[in-house]
Amino acid sequence: MAVFAALIVLIGAVAWRPHGLGPMLGSLAAVGVAMIGGAVGPHDVFDAVEAQWRAYVTLLSIMTMTSAAERVGLLERVASWIEPRTRGPVRHAFLVTFVLSAAVAAVLSNDAAILLMTPTVLTLLRTVYPRRNPKFLVPFAVAVFASAGVAPLVISNPMNLIFAEHTGIGFNRYSITMIPIAIVGWLVAYRVLVYIFRDALADEAPALGAWPAPPPRLGKRASIVLVSIAAVLVAYPVMSYLDIELWPVAAVGGAACAIASLASGHSPERMASGVAWPVFPFLVAVFVLAQGLERAGAVAQLHDLYAATPAPIATIGGVSALGSALLNNHPMSLLNALALDRDTTHGFAALIGGDLGPRLTPIGSLASLLWFDLLRKHDVTIRVTTFMRVGVLLTVPTLVVSLAMLWLLAR
Repeated sequence: MAVFAALIVLIGAVAWRPHGLGPMLGSLAAVGVAMIGGAVGPHDVFDAVEAQWRAYVTLLSIMTMTSAAERVGLLERVASWIEPRTRGPVRHAFLVTFVLSAAVAAVLSNDAAILLMTPTVLTLLRTVYPRRNPKFLVPFAVAVFASAGVAPLVISNPMNLIFAEHTGIGFNRYSITMIPIAIVGWLVAYRVLVYIFRDALADEAPALGAWPAPPPRLGKRASIVLVSIAAVLVAYPVMSYLDIELWPVAAVGGAACAIASLASGHSPERMASGVAWPVFPFLVAVFVLAQGLERAGAVAQLHDLYAATPAPIATIGGVSALGSALLNNHPMSLLNALALDRDTTHGFAALIGGDLGPRLTPIGSLASLLWFDLLRKHDVTIRVTTFMRVGVLLTVPTLVVSLAMLWLLAR
């Protein structure tokens, strides 16, 4: 029972305070409870770091690239791409917001899309729609959140990165399988969102507010950041094909972006502030608690369930989605990684469920917690009941279609 109590402590702490030291303090408290109860020991912490340090380096590098992109003004460029579309029907800006958010989530990670696009879009809406923005804020904020659906690249979701590292799914194998599934999922999600928010999106009147002058041309250092990110993305499939680990590529890209940002006059402290440092003890704690849950029999029960079902893709995807919504997708993904015995086809079903399930509840993922916190900071209120209602309407069809697509690809 100690490990279940520790899991409740961890999820409760992160849900209560998703930013700042909340995840780290919750992680320390949860591991402490599990150790006091005898469910885990100090060696489990060392085992967690040893097993996943490569994924941590990759994740740190991605966060560094994201921070640098923000510091050198690439976000202003993104806003300038959306703003002209507000001069026509609002649905045009909605589509551009969804597409750009999906692209940022795919390239940098879903957490990066939440942290970068949410404030950018909310500020833009209040500027160009000075009177009508209240009816657009929730639809556009949900579009940013929902665009980060099935992760098309293994780097698109920290959970997927760690799961793939643990189960041995390479970058190219992951991409070949998940890109078509992500595309289908995006199309379904977008159509569902347009239906849910059809009243607000029926507004045909153009924006009236004034947006500041277009941002200046990209400087030399901003271009270095952009080229570095592009080079890393090009190098990933090549290195995977050559069976070379990805973390050195990410590390080089992160270092190049950090140097460019520092050369632009940003202090090391400001650069480091763009990295969500409390996430790392959170991920270590999740792995440690997953080890404790394995000893408590949870992994064996999952393994037996998955082995006995006549429809493994549907069962694994559905259980993973529901478990992610209730437990948080990080512990659920690690339980799945231990239960699936490196079965890559069924592993993809678990990943799809882990990507989409967090849309059902606010505590389903770190990205959703970050999103809610940003909404509060920008005075946008979304009731939990509204979130869950939209989440069900959005998740069920997207999950069904995505798992069906995986089934077709696996035949």
